[in-house]
Amino acid sequence: MADVKITGLHKRYSGGVHAVRGVDLAIPDGQFTVLVGPSGCGKSTLLRTIAGLEEADEGTIEIGGEVVNDYRPRDRDVAMVFQDYALYPHMVVAKNIGFGLRARKLPPEQIKARVAEAAEMLGITGLLDRYPRQLSGGQRQRVAIGRAIVRDPKLFLFDEPLSNLDAQLRDEMRTEIKRLHQEIGTTMIYVTHDQIEAMTLADRIVLMRDGVIEQQGAPLELFERPATRFVAGFLGSPQMNFVESRIERADGRLALVFDEGRSLPLDPARASAFEPWAGRPVTLGVRPEHISRPADGTARKPSDQPIDVLIDLVQPTGTRTYAEFKLNGTEVTVELPSHTVEKPGTTIELVVDMSRVILIDPETRDVIPG
Repeated sequence: MADVKITGLHKRYSGGVHAVRGVDLAIPDGQFTVLVGPSGCGKSTLLRTIAGLEEADEGTIEIGGEVVNDYRPRDRDVAMVFQDYALYPHMVVAKNIGFGLRARKLPPEQIKARVAEAAEMLGITGLLDRYPRQLSGGQRQRVAIGRAIVRDPKLFLFDEPLSNLDAQLRDEMRTEIKRLHQEIGTTMIYVTHDQIEAMTLADRIVLMRDGVIEQQGAPLELFERPATRFVAGFLGSPQMNFVESRIERADGRLALVFDEGRSLPLDPARASAFEPWAGRPVTLGVRPEHISRPADGTARKPSDQPIDVLIDLVQPTGTRTYAEFKLNGTEVTVELPSHTVEKPGTTIELVVDMSRVILIDPETRDVIPG
């Protein structure tokens, strides 16, 4: 196992593409770090540069305290799992898994033992005599992971390994990879564009945008305390709602006031932090799950603010229903228990938990502390 330290890393391509822009990143030994972000944000380039498949233009990469910039990929003691499996079609599973060990000229008995151990860990012992063409997508990905495991590397790198699988297999493989990390404890860096994968797998998320790190931290830290509108909107499904408003004083309290005439008083416990913003425009950010139906017979919290809405779209999913209504001309999604609202055109009372909303500076797009 090993820690990873990246300092001032830049990667440029011809045509003026600056894919990675001065990234600084420290990953402790044994941590599962997920690099996430939209297509073209630089996450795969960063991973490939760590692996040595791309050459850094500036900056240093340290693995286990050793600068590896000038090391060939095979000398960095890392194992990489790719999106396309990269299995040898003419070799059975056992030989695919043990290929790297044979290249290192390990004794056959040791290779057999390591292959058997990895196969048992991944639940593919019964597949060792099959060829890749005889396997499902999920089984092929397990073989690719097994080939990485047997090398016992300092560092595992995963480049969108589940993107070719269907939804059910992705769920299963996420569980397998999470369990694998818990069992072997080796440092892992995982690239994905899927924020659900990032939230469920990571000890720490590194959210990238345009070649730089937008924010990093524990999954719930980024989810509950985003630093920017981009972070707030990227994490969460359905994504956070954003509505333009302004802060005004009404009836002795600070409130969010909308052009259509509605208002939502701010949470009394947080209002003082927003005093400097009185009279100024802000963007309200509220997640669908923080808007709810008022509970019968239950006293409301000071932060709960009622709002009457006209539902114009209903999307039942079974256990939950997603409904939409307009606030200040913006479509807002709310997550409700099933059967709460059956059809569009219904007017209902909802409650916004103002203790959970965020306010964003519309110019800088940074979240306002408070």
